[in-house]
Amino acid sequence: MNASAHDLAATLPPGFTMGVATAAFQIEGALDEDGRGPSGWDVFAATPGSIVNDHTPVIACDHYHRMPEDVALMKELGIDSYRFSLSWPRIQPGGSGPVNPKGLDFYDRLIDLLLANGISPMATLYHWDTPLELDEAGGWMNRDTAYRLGEFAAIAAAAYGDRVTRWVTINEPATVSVNGYMLGVHSPGKDHMLDALPSVHHQLLGHGLAMQALRAAKVPGEIGLTNVYSPMVPASANPLDKVSAGLMDMAQNRIYADPVLLGKYPDAIRAVTFFSAFSPSSEDLELISQPLDFYGLNYYMPTRVAAGPGEGPVPKGMAEAMGNDLIGGGAGTPFHIQSFPDTETTAYGWPIKPDYMAVALAEMAERYPELPPVYITEGGASFEDLEIHDADGQLIVPDERRVRYIAEHLEAAIEATSPGGAAASIDLRGYYVWSLLDNFEWSAGYKQQFGLLHVDRDTMVRTPKASYHWLRELLAARNRPESPAAAEAAGAAADGATAVGTGVEPPAAEAGTAARTETPAGG
Repeated sequence: MNASAHDLAATLPPGFTMGVATAAFQIEGALDEDGRGPSGWDVFAATPGSIVNDHTPVIACDHYHRMPEDVALMKELGIDSYRFSLSWPRIQPGGSGPVNPKGLDFYDRLIDLLLANGISPMATLYHWDTPLELDEAGGWMNRDTAYRLGEFAAIAAAAYGDRVTRWVTINEPATVSVNGYMLGVHSPGKDHMLDALPSVHHQLLGHGLAMQALRAAKVPGEIGLTNVYSPMVPASANPLDKVSAGLMDMAQNRIYADPVLLGKYPDAIRAVTFFSAFSPSSEDLELISQPLDFYGLNYYMPTRVAAGPGEGPVPKGMAEAMGNDLIGGGAGTPFHIQSFPDTETTAYGWPIKPDYMAVALAEMAERYPELPPVYITEGGASFEDLEIHDADGQLIVPDERRVRYIAEHLEAAIEATSPGGAAASIDLRGYYVWSLLDNFEWSAGYKQQFGLLHVDRDTMVRTPKASYHWLRELLAARNRPESPAAAEAAGAAADGATAVGTGVEPPAAEAGTAARTETPAGG
């Protein structure tokens, strides 16, 4: 394991950012403390049957109380950057109107502590925890929610704009629309199917308004958004399967990326919406397609698509792992997802296909010639981790499958974007592992474990897994004086590069990018 970590470390480009990612609702707990308002997810998670085994996010990982401990574990890990989300209902409890000083203070302390430990902050404005008042007014089906996100962005910029290195306006609008408004398996639990199209547009409009607010505040940090991307693979050579894969690609990938990167919706979407009330204005699309400083890409798996309803929209094992009854009920769907034959899967039932990381990047490069620099803002896997106690009673979690998953996907991303690679035109700037902690995995509760750190559900004690130790070894090898990344970073540091808004030196591989954030690349 050490040898593979050392070998992989040698391939990381100079200035390449390595980080970990979390989301507020999944780790913080303290849902009713210090002035935090309720979110739609609070209500959804409290509804019997919505979450596997009726798990509750009330405590989650207790990060709200254990934040200094978690930052210390990040420091020990040796990461360059931490991607976290700002809890909208903790900062602005009603989704509009007054802010909560104690909520603002929590993230003030987090950001200052990160910078004091040489870790650059990447803050996500919206990672699914919509304030309940907004959800009850229609959530993302209501255009007003987009304007409220723009207002929230202005609040965050005023509070943290001098110190945040990178901003993500919104995380995975596809997951919010599909799971929350089309299928009803996430908050707010709506099953509007195709009538949910306004939730897509309003999220993208919210992104544009948030970016506008951040730019108006002249934040020095870079600004982008994060979309999940899954290459669509026809289940066979049958032309209907190929057409179905193309439709799925449009519905899962292009409808969320095209308006941002090309300034228009896919032609097929525009044809469908010609006969509906969904008619985006040119002014909206101008806001949505403002130039980005970076594009965040979450990659987990490819999707194998077949024509017809099948037994349900997703394979049985995947539906069961999600903690929702998605089995059956597919009679009205024009296509469905199939398992890949002879393919290892995660505990979620997701196929493990690191080679499709290169496919995802290559497709993005081909479709969007003006693609800005890219960060893999999430990559990781859930497994049923083995827990062993040594002779002294200490917990050991030998999660070698997660080590292999991260190593193979990181390697695939680096190879694809290197000279001669399938996506050589992409300027890949970094990779964030999902996730730091075993957390509340939405409708799957605590059943699905993605963390580098095991969290005891009774005591909240954190235990580093083998994957944590492996990543620490990789980062230590990269940061040694003989590594190319460390040498270039040392040169940048010698030129006086510092973290945004502080006098703290950035970590070695982050130094080059920290200097770039002083002037956003986009307009």
